Amino acid sequence: MWEPVAILFTICVLPLAIVMHYTTKWKATKGLTEAEERMLESLWRDGQAMESRLNALETILDSEVPGWRRQT
Repeated sequence: MWEPVAILFTICVLPLAIVMHYTTKWKATKGLTEAEERMLESLWRDGQAMESRLNALETILDSEVPGWRRQT
């Protein structure tokens, strides 16, 4: 007698409850925390510095070793 109710609960109600639970969790943690924002900013600055250094290195290599890009 309880088997159809249990099956209905398992198929319909339980998945809906799980989806709603994780939807509210997602909405609560939608943005970045302050620590994550600081870390992201730091990573961005480090990436910009590395790009600048790489460009300087390529400029030096272009003047010192012409054709270095074609070498494998």
